[in-house]
Amino acid sequence: MSDEASALAKLRERIDQIDREIQQLISERARCAQQVGHVKQRSQSEEEPVFYRPEREAQVLRAVMERNEGPLSNEEMARLFREIMSACLALEKPMRIAYLGPEGTFTQAAALKHFGHSVKSVSMATIPEVFREVEAGAANYGVVPVENSTEGVINHTLDMFLTSRLKICGEVQLRIHHHLLALPDVDRQNITRIYSHQQSLAQCRQWLDAHWPQVERIAVSSNAEAARRASKEEGAAAIAGEMAGELYGLVPIARNIEDRPDNTTRFLIIGREKVAPSGHDKTSILVSMKNRPGALYSLLEPFHRLKISLTRIETRPSPSGTWAYVFFIDLEGHIESPTVKQALELIGEDAVELKHLGSYPIGVL
Repeated sequence: MSDEASALAKLRERIDQIDREIQQLISERARCAQQVGHVKQRSQSEEEPVFYRPEREAQVLRAVMERNEGPLSNEEMARLFREIMSACLALEKPMRIAYLGPEGTFTQAAALKHFGHSVKSVSMATIPEVFREVEAGAANYGVVPVENSTEGVINHTLDMFLTSRLKICGEVQLRIHHHLLALPDVDRQNITRIYSHQQSLAQCRQWLDAHWPQVERIAVSSNAEAARRASKEEGAAAIAGEMAGELYGLVPIARNIEDRPDNTTRFLIIGREKVAPSGHDKTSILVSMKNRPGALYSLLEPFHRLKISLTRIETRPSPSGTWAYVFFIDLEGHIESPTVKQALELIGEDAVELKHLGSYPIGVL
């Protein structure tokens, strides 16, 4: 045996040994997860036990990234642990996650990124349906888009919080890569129309103007629907993500055609339970102020005085009257923090309405 073959044989033998050790440790972790489930069921016999703890999972993933010494990146290492945790949690109780569908959308990709692939992801036709599915208890959690770095806020999601009792339990950010997809045997010269969601068409406008200026662009309800149509119609292509392409048997004609390479969409995890502090949290509130001079200053001044960082402010028309508005605010910190609690008490003195939408871990993955 040559020196190279001998060295490779020794390395492969060591890899096999490591694989056995990893497998044994994963099995041991899974057995511990089962025991956690049994303890929760015994201690909460009268109420439905809560198996998924967003703050606990965020703490575990942060610790994984802090311990990581490479050569895998922090995100890759955390994704591996994310899937292990997902599979172990499914041993306690498989979770049902509602998402804005249809199957193959970026929202489904965000749901699987946040919860792992061992959950049951269930497609809903509209954002209100996702909320209703979670409110009714038919789903443990829901995933809905809330804003895109290029196209801005998704107003329909914000409007649902005006009346919903659900809480925001987490967030996930997903880098959005759009591909021009078609059937494998398509002749590019015969493509006469491109289907996609209106936001995706907007996010790829410059690329389309430069490369396919004469082709008709048709907006549809989702990128997955665009991929479905492209798979059925002659002369059609779609702008969508890899998941939708794989689902409908399409291949990329061009990859990463979004005009901005940092194109990112933020999704919210909605549920029925409050989330305990994780140590690195965000709070979302809804505020309606009295219509008087200095109202906006009264809203923002307590945050400035108490040195609380605001990460987002959006305004929406209030359903209570003409020319009245509500503010959606994201701020750093948990509502159980004394500083955040003090700020909200000060704002509440002048507010017509102050609604806590949720405190939750800042997205790890």
